[in-house]
Amino acid sequence: MTFPPLPLISDHNDKSSQLKNRLRKNYQHRRKWAERTQTNCFRIYDRDIKEYPFAIDFYNQRFCLHYFASLQDSDDRFEKEVEDVLLDLFHAKKQDIYWRKRMKRSKTEQYEKKDISSDFFVVQEYGVKFWVNLRDYLDTGLFLDHRETRRLVASKAKGKRLLNLFAYTGSFSVQAALRGSIFTKTVDMSNTYCTWAEKNFFLNRINSKNNIIERADCLKFLSEETQQYDLIVIDPPTLSRSKKMEQMFDVQKDYIQLIEKALPLLTSGGTLFFSTNSRKFQMDASLLPLCLLREISSITLPIDFQKNKAHRCWTMML
Repeated sequence: MTFPPLPLISDHNDKSSQLKNRLRKNYQHRRKWAERTQTNCFRIYDRDIKEYPFAIDFYNQRFCLHYFASLQDSDDRFEKEVEDVLLDLFHAKKQDIYWRKRMKRSKTEQYEKKDISSDFFVVQEYGVKFWVNLRDYLDTGLFLDHRETRRLVASKAKGKRLLNLFAYTGSFSVQAALRGSIFTKTVDMSNTYCTWAEKNFFLNRINSKNNIIERADCLKFLSEETQQYDLIVIDPPTLSRSKKMEQMFDVQKDYIQLIEKALPLLTSGGTLFFSTNSRKFQMDASLLPLCLLREISSITLPIDFQKNKAHRCWTMML
């Protein structure tokens, strides 16, 4: 699969539309980088203008729009205006524009299926291919804010063994395998996302022999696992509750237990990457006295996600 060209848009300034001008500026700023790095999925707008409280992600000629609404403020007042801007700027088709109301999730809400359209298509990130779906699930299958985290982990993966926990659709494992990891294990409790990860491996022609996918509750898995790994990636949900889990997972309450269970699996000189999207999360280094702990969020946040600090990330070494 060759890298599809990214659309060109006009340089013409539109005095009547502040939103259109901002979108044009953002996209043109990122397009050259995207072409050079063979990346066709990135954010082109993130609540830059107070009156337009939404984000727009570009996914290989399609657009995913996240409207950040409360339960009381969930109207569609922006829909037509934004669609008109995208149709005009990118000559997009209306069916390629997907709206998502990003309301606060309940403590029990998971990434379960929301529709049955099976609307999958392929995007590329640094030349690596991934299946995404902008319609059927709470999330798309690829967390764009971790683009640089995946690249960083992959850059250290040659000749190494990787454990990927709360792996979702396996993107960290795929990137690492393509950069020379000798073994990866991808762990998630969802059958749906384990199957999705398998498809991502197959899409990139990665042999399954040394790239294992295991469906399991990650905390329970860590209590039973005996193998050692040079790289461990832990990117848990903020809150999670599933019938497959023995208890509610809360990242703020459970992160120490999670890390303490993972560290014995880390080889001497190995690195554990821990990340969270929780805005309220507080890391207490005093609870991990045996670790060399370093926050690397300034490195892992891509340019298109720095404004709203989409995640925080740390490395840990023994």
